[in-house]
Parts: sequence; structure tokens; C-alpha cells
Amino acid sequence: MKPTLVIMAAGIGSRYGGLKQIDPVGPSGEIVLDYSVYDAIRAGFGKVVFIIRPDIEADFKEAIGSKLEGKIDVEYVFQTLKGIPEGFTVPEGRTKPWGTGQAILVAKEAVNEPFAVINADDFYGRESFEVIAKQLMATDVDSTDFSMVGFYIKNTLSSHGGVARGYCDVRDCKLATVVERFNIERQEDGVIRYETDDGLKEMADDDMVSMNTWGFTPKLFDFLESGFVEFLQRAGGELKSEYLLPELIDQMIKDGDADVVVLPSNEKWMGVTYSEDKPQVMAGIRTLVEAGVYPDNLWG
Repeated sequence: MKPTLVIMAAGIGSRYGGLKQIDPVGPSGEIVLDYSVYDAIRAGFGKVVFIIRPDIEADFKEAIGSKLEGKIDVEYVFQTLKGIPEGFTVPEGRTKPWGTGQAILVAKEAVNEPFAVINADDFYGRESFEVIAKQLMATDVDSTDFSMVGFYIKNTLSSHGGVARGYCDVRDCKLATVVERFNIERQEDGVIRYETDDGLKEMADDDMVSMNTWGFTPKLFDFLESGFVEFLQRAGGELKSEYLLPELIDQMIKDGDADVVVLPSNEKWMGVTYSEDKPQVMAGIRTLVEAGVYPDNLWG
């Protein structure tokens, strides 16, 4: 059974200042997402499901969907603010959807096989898709044997500001816990630090983090549904609360409901968290093209 790739592309990109998901970075006008889908096809994925917003549907399909005809099966699902269970209401003043947990939940009807989850605006590298595809192809579709590609924090930083990452405690090749850390950046003294309520704290270069590159089975949706109800009961009245996928996975691990195998990747993450990141991403991709990792024109 070929796995499916689920891509979260509904983010507004407020820090970047535009619809960064379809901003060209490749030598022939490719976007970051093009490279992810290209790598996924090479790794053996059979379908891609895009999670988008209704208001970007036309632009998104023109930018990416048209290129993929005949290359891989494609489906679109929509994350909206009003996509909540019956009996709940959207609090007045809330403007954004409910986070990554809700995003994956809207893909339920489109996914019946083991699947990977990634962000639309992150470049993960060929190796990342190869290791997660291999793992998913060996996974029982009815199990809660999950997986995650782990990245070393030193390979995931931006030169233009702090980033948020899920810090991973890995024991015996399995994820013990994942905790969100914020405003992580390398300081002038060369040490990586992140922001807490008690001030800045240090991270080691080889600390492992999640870049939202997960491997799941459809069994995840049962936990997402019940977890979303619990979240709305607890925090649904807040204007900026988010139902986060890593927090659900962390709870499943603690409750003994899932095992998550961590698959280390040496790939260097590239992304456009800030508009100033774009030239570096373009230069990085050009280097990979010149090295023969990608053709000059992905779909040509």
C-alpha cells in the first residue's frame, strides 16, 4: 500500500507578509512545496492531500495542482474557522482556525492508508521523505505505531529571527515527549537559546526537534476527534487557543496509546519563516540543483 502525503498549507503566513506557500524559490519558478511533492513521488508516495483555506483555493490550484496532473493523485480539503463539532460555537472575535490538530482532522475522509504529515512552507530534503516512506510502507494500517522524522536543531534555524520548534526527548529510538519551544536562535556567543517565562535557556546543537514531519495511520483520526472535543470544552472560548498536533501525540505517548519511532535526518531544513529567508532558500536550492539532486526544471 502506497502511503499518502498530507500537506498543511492553510497558514496565513503573517510574519512573512504574504501567501508564502506559493512564492517561487526554484530556478524555474518552483515553490518549496514543489520540492516536497517531487521528493515524495520519488520516495513512493501514491497520493497527496492538500489542506488549504477556501479563499486561496484558486491561486493554490493554479500554482501547484496543475503541475501534478498525471504525476500523483491529488485531493484538496479545507480548514475553516467554523469547522468544529456540533454543539460548539465560534467565540465572537476569533479570526483564525484552531491549529494543526484541527487541520489534520479535516483530512479524515481523504485518507485511508498510512500517511505522512508535513508543512507546506518547509523544505525537508530527499532523505526525509525516503526514511518516512520506508517506515510507513512497513506499518500496519490498523495500528498506532507512529513515526517522526527528527531534525537536529542546528540544521533548522533562521538567520533572521527566532523560530518555534517541538523539542524531542528521544529514548531508545522512540519519542518520549515533545515540548514546544519558542524564539529559538543562535546568539552572538554561538550558543543556541530559546525564550521562557524565566528568561533564556540553552539548547545543544544536536538536540532533536520536530519539524511536523510525522508518520501516522488512520487510527489517529479517532484520537483527533475526541481530543478536539476535549480541547473545545476546555479552551474553545479563547480567541487564540490552538489545538496542536504535537500536544495530542505527546498525550497519546504518555497514556500508552501510541509509540512513535524517531527517524533521524541529517538534512538541513530550509524555510521562509521571514521574508529575509527567501534569498538563502533560493541559494540553497540552486546548490542542490547544481549538485544533481534536483533537475533545473522539476516538472519540465
